[in-house]
Amino acid sequence: MNIRYAINNLFYFYYLLLIIRIFLTWIPNIDWDSQPFRFMCSLTDPFLNIFRGIIPPIGGALDISPILAFFGLQLLQIVINSLLGTLGF
Repeated sequence: MNIRYAINNLFYFYYLLLIIRIFLTWIPNIDWDSQPFRFMCSLTDPFLNIFRGIIPPIGGALDISPILAFFGLQLLQIVINSLLGTLGF
C-alpha cells in the first residue's frame, strides 16, 4: 500500500468526522457526554479549539472556526503530500 494513499485516506476520514461533528451541533438536545459523541469530540475538538482561539464564536452562537479548520487541514494535507513526494513515497 502506498503511504500517501493511506495518509490521504486518514485525512478523508477526519474531514468526514469534522463534517458530522458540525452537523450534529445543529441538533440542540444531543448529550455530548454520551458515547459515541464524547469519542467524536475527543477526536475533533482539540483541532477545532486551535481555530476557536483565533476566531471566537460570533455573538456567542455562530462558530465559523470550522471553516478555518478545513483550510488548515487542507494545507496540512498538501504539505505532507509534497514532503512525501520529495522523499519518493
